[in-house]
Amino acid sequence: MMRWTMPAALLLLAACSGGQDDESGPEASSNVGPLQKAERPAPAETPEADAEAKAPATAEADDQVDGKTIPPAIRGRWALKAADCAARRGTDLTALTIDATNLRFFESHGELARVQASDAGSIVADYKFSGEGEEWDRRMQLDLADGGKTLVRRDSGEGAAADAMRYTRCAG
Repeated sequence: MMRWTMPAALLLLAACSGGQDDESGPEASSNVGPLQKAERPAPAETPEADAEAKAPATAEADDQVDGKTIPPAIRGRWALKAADCAARRGTDLTALTIDATNLRFFESHGELARVQASDAGSIVADYKFSGEGEEWDRRMQLDLADGGKTLVRRDSGEGAAADAMRYTRCAG
């Protein structure tokens, strides 16, 4: 229970903070950086969308690709350096932790803003990042490779890394 309390508190704190979205963060050249501002989509106004929004969340729904979250197969803990998988949390400098709507790096956090395309093993989406007192937007493509053992990350936009980054899935 305590494990979830701290990240939830930090997320709430981050949601309340102000900032400018057009600045690039300190990790712009290595992990993340600016993207043209992406507007959040307007909520659907169809009866089907209303029914879907009111439906209770289930574990079964979490296992499916819904186009609104990061696909379950991509979620988990990854690292650029395999040794960082064994490192204690907080000292794992190249680790990337992915949940349904967030990307967490060593010194930054990206919240899913808009899914551009996704399927069971890949997603192209816009994220709102914050870290070290900065805020920026970034479009990222995440693709599974090597039977799900490798995650290939490609960033796009101003300040994005030129080459793809390959992460190794960390055990449990």
